[in-house]
Amino acid sequence: MSDSPMKKKSYEDHAGRPRVVVTGMGVISPVGKSVPEFWESLIQGRHGIRKINKDIYPGVRVNTAAEVKDFDPTEYLDRKEARRTDRYCQFAVAAAREAIVMSGIDFSTMDPFDTGVIIGSGVGGLGTLQDQFEELLVRGGPDRISPLFIPMMISNIAAGKISMIYGIKGANYCVTTACASGTHAIGEAFHKIKLGYLKAAVAGGAEAPVTRIALAGFANMKALNMTEDPDLSSLPFDARRGGFVIAEGAGILVLETMENAVERGATILAEIAGYGATADAYHITSPDPEGKGAGTAMKLAMREGNVSPEEIDYINAHGTGTPLNDKYETLAIKFAMGDETAAKASISSTKSVTGHLLGAAGGVEAVATIMAMKDGIIPPTVGLNEPDPECDLDYTPLVAKKKEISVALSNSLGFGGQNGTLLFRKAGYEK
Repeated sequence: MSDSPMKKKSYEDHAGRPRVVVTGMGVISPVGKSVPEFWESLIQGRHGIRKINKDIYPGVRVNTAAEVKDFDPTEYLDRKEARRTDRYCQFAVAAAREAIVMSGIDFSTMDPFDTGVIIGSGVGGLGTLQDQFEELLVRGGPDRISPLFIPMMISNIAAGKISMIYGIKGANYCVTTACASGTHAIGEAFHKIKLGYLKAAVAGGAEAPVTRIALAGFANMKALNMTEDPDLSSLPFDARRGGFVIAEGAGILVLETMENAVERGATILAEIAGYGATADAYHITSPDPEGKGAGTAMKLAMREGNVSPEEIDYINAHGTGTPLNDKYETLAIKFAMGDETAAKASISSTKSVTGHLLGAAGGVEAVATIMAMKDGIIPPTVGLNEPDPECDLDYTPLVAKKKEISVALSNSLGFGGQNGTLLFRKAGYEK
């Protein structure tokens, strides 16, 4: 029996294109290896930043990181496959499994070319790369390099691995836009579905950058906070902030057309209604000092979602804790929304709890944004005791607060000037 015209219309957005919904989420993070654990840590303000073991990372000047503890890849892959898979890919597979189980989607019942996987990663298999360089230069030369080195290291292998496990044969690729990678991956999957190329997709970001070479590289470019106190390491929007804390993990969503989700009786967690992607064209690491690049990404997401700035209830900020990012993101939010409207929005940086997961950040923060809408709770910006006068918006300091959230934005800004914004609407929200 065909759907009535009225029901068909409800499956389409204001432009007559398919509405796209989230039906599953998965997280591996320094504060939880499942969505419930992760969300509880966020709303309780329990950060996952610890002192690093200098025996494992000798000679590096940085003192803290946010690592995933007690992660056993053999819970998600057989032992042989786990040995052949980089840590970042293991995180992606684990988070994807949680998302797919939560969704209840059965890809085997769908045309495999109607389904896709798009996973972002800023650096891919950096641990494998470091290990194999040591084999090359320290332990024996070219003959010691593993024949699996390349497939373990490349950034697209997480998307490939997930597709092989679940038989997904449609669009399959990796987005690499530094710290915007996860957001761009979700946004690209959203557009693939909205434009009719896919009916469902697994999308998000994965990263395992806590390595000696990355700690040294980010420290030497003065991007990391150098304090020895984990409680003072990640301080977004605080006057004392001095850099970000490098972190690892993965955040993955299952996206599908609303029609597909309704027909199979899935629980709809949220709707993705807009996506904006821009470039600052300004500097390799510093955001646009006028905020117009990131601000325009927000405007584009709102325009596609057919919402006004006044309708935005919550913004999950990029909020890295670097001196320039937080100041310029504040300006970007004001540029996108207007000063008065921006002052009324609730904003927070969940990086104050998780640290900065680089290319996985957008995926993990998408989950946080959806959970905030679902439960009506704004997660706090932990450690925000001394607000920077130049960061003068409502950044939800120290403790979570209850608030009905119908429309929310999630921002990501990447080295190279790439900006991404996702716009989410609460499940059941209708204009």
